[in-house]
Amino acid sequence: MDEQAVPIARVVRGGVVESVHLGHLAGLDASGTVTVRRGDPATVIFPRSSLKPVQAVAMLRAGLDLDGELLALACASHSGEDAHLAGVARLLAGAGLAERDLQNTPGRPLDEAAAVSWRAAGRPAASLAQNCSGKHAAMLATCVAAAWDTATYRDPGHPLQRAIRDTVAELTGDGADARAHVTVDGCGAPLFSCTLGGLARALARIATAEGGTPEHRVAAAIRAHPWWLGGTGRTVTRLIEGVPGLIAKDGAEGMFAAALPDGRAVALKVLDGAARPVPVVVAAALRALGADAPVLDEVGRVDVLGHGEPVGSVAAVGLGRPSQVAPSANRTCTVHGAPAP
Repeated sequence: MDEQAVPIARVVRGGVVESVHLGHLAGLDASGTVTVRRGDPATVIFPRSSLKPVQAVAMLRAGLDLDGELLALACASHSGEDAHLAGVARLLAGAGLAERDLQNTPGRPLDEAAAVSWRAAGRPAASLAQNCSGKHAAMLATCVAAAWDTATYRDPGHPLQRAIRDTVAELTGDGADARAHVTVDGCGAPLFSCTLGGLARALARIATAEGGTPEHRVAAAIRAHPWWLGGTGRTVTRLIEGVPGLIAKDGAEGMFAAALPDGRAVALKVLDGAARPVPVVVAAALRALGADAPVLDEVGRVDVLGHGEPVGSVAAVGLGRPSQVAPSANRTCTVHGAPAP
């Protein structure tokens, strides 16, 4: 992967390039052709939480009966705000399950205010609070719906995980070599490899699916309930709210994928795993694909600060014009860098 990576963003402070992020990017037009690229779109990656919409499609196909905000929560790396946690509890209760049935890695809320409240209450790390609890609750509910064992749902050989792997193969269109790698994600669930271009194709197929299909149900839930997919102030939530028809999903280690309703799509991997350049590069890539919305200027501006004031910015490389938003302390973009599995 590293041999083919190229600069995707420069960090400029006081007119001097201070740091450079390398990576890969695949941008598809509505026909599925790669028309915007940085590095190698065929590079094999672990998509991390950017794969969650694909996993949700597999769960619906297996019998999960979920729509609306709780389906968005099943696709989420949520911030752990109160309503997120209550939603996970509702999802579990609807399947006759409880928090004790979750097997995801214990954690605390990603949202800063929620995390402070959690610690102030003396609460230890918990599976419910960890950002992947919605996915794990949905996995358990799928097992109940399909009459599969719930105790072993994280086993790569479990019928649920085999169904997810088959769905990844179908929606990405990747060959066997690209899908040969299986590991454990940060949350404890199996994680399957794919190519960067394959991830973009998968999001495009979900975004363009016909009404009533599992793919369309996932896309509709994400579009209608972006807060449930991320949380207050999160880049992924802001982009979905601001770009008509967009679906998107962030992931750990510099992963991000998004697709427009006509099939234009982008997938990004930052080589060093940093979250800092992600909003800038994604906004520039969406613009390069022809998207146009004020939120792209807002999200795509990440200021470099000196003594709390903008003294530079993070700029995308090779993806068209930089943001035209004038530097301003009250327009500084907050980058949520906490990892999502």
